[in-house]
Amino acid sequence: MRRSARVLVLVGTVGAVFGLAKVHAVTHGYGITDSGRLGWSLAYVGVLLLAAYAVGLPSLPRSRNKLLVSAGGAALGATLMSVVTLVAGGQLLPRFVIFGAAAVVTPWYVLAAMVAEGGRQRAEARDRIIVVGDGEEGDLLRTELAADPERPAVVVGAYDTASMIGNGHGLPLVAAGDATGASVVVLSRRASEIEHVVDQAAALHRRGVRVRTLTGFYTEWLGKLPISELERASMLFDIGEIHGRRYGRVKRLLDVACGTAGLVVLAVLLPFLVVGDLVANRGPIFFRQARVGRDGRVFTMLKLRTMESGPQSDWTKSGDARVTPFGALLRRTHLDELPQTLNILRGDLSVVGPRPEQPHYVDELTDKIPFYELRHVVRPGLTGWAQVKFGYAGDEHDALEKLQYDFFYLQRQTLGLDVRIVARTVRDVCKGGGR
Repeated sequence: MRRSARVLVLVGTVGAVFGLAKVHAVTHGYGITDSGRLGWSLAYVGVLLLAAYAVGLPSLPRSRNKLLVSAGGAALGATLMSVVTLVAGGQLLPRFVIFGAAAVVTPWYVLAAMVAEGGRQRAEARDRIIVVGDGEEGDLLRTELAADPERPAVVVGAYDTASMIGNGHGLPLVAAGDATGASVVVLSRRASEIEHVVDQAAALHRRGVRVRTLTGFYTEWLGKLPISELERASMLFDIGEIHGRRYGRVKRLLDVACGTAGLVVLAVLLPFLVVGDLVANRGPIFFRQARVGRDGRVFTMLKLRTMESGPQSDWTKSGDARVTPFGALLRRTHLDELPQTLNILRGDLSVVGPRPEQPHYVDELTDKIPFYELRHVVRPGLTGWAQVKFGYAGDEHDALEKLQYDFFYLQRQTLGLDVRIVARTVRDVCKGGGR
């Protein structure tokens, strides 16, 4: 239903803008295709869709009260178009179209959000999960699925591997599947190595129940790889940047294009940033820090300084007292990242990839976390899958969590996923998702 909600948002936006544009053209005696307003109507459709995505459509927070935030998409789009019209110094589109379309699509966006929410609830009811493993796999999956899954589901049962073996003749897993109405069985690595457990899973599979390894479930439903299930052999998958030469070349060309555009934006904003730094963030405007890049090569990463000058060796945490008021603004808007466009042009960074860490953190984490060094086989990124799914690491536990998303990105590295990550990053920036 999420796909249907997206179609509703698109169709409703196009219909509202062009329907009202046609009405205005007819009542004022001009042809919509004969005026320059056709192009601006298309632009307004794009602005409304971007604004709708920025506020969270079609997947809004799971709260009826927050459902009304969908109206913010239309209001934001109308405001942006009005600002563009003001800057251009002419009426690019009639106010009738700008504000009329916003008024029409507001209830339509609410409808789309309700369709998406209904689809999520039905998907949860459809994907009923039972987990066979050891330790706390079931509780962990419940927590993960309640956070930010790629596909909604609900855990209806969690069982120790030993309890599913029984005496070797009974069918406890089949009985558990029948009792819970499970639609998906998830087997840990140990469970998938026990023949009697696999035989029972196969019996459920013949009845229409889907069967996944724990790694497969994490990949499909959560967009990450579980550290507990990884072995060295399991890490020998194709990586787009290494094994897909065409992908690597196209990605680098796109990096250069984006880096050049970012450099222009930095040049335009730099005078204002300098003034802001002098007033509320006294000290050097740029912050330089050693980071570990591709193949373990250390490079100097540039940022706009957001913290008080001095040693900054500790993990940065939310609400860190060292962040200045102007620095907090730079972080919320992500403007502090703009100088990294120079790193992108120099080849130190890509637009999308695992975020680079400081050398001493890398040394610590490599000793403590299995396969941590694998994230350095590709060029690090300005943003990444771990960034949009988890955010910024504040300690070693967070670093381990992010690594699971980094491994997923390495396994699935494609231009399509890169575009998806950039789009989610834009959404976070529009929603003020700073740190």
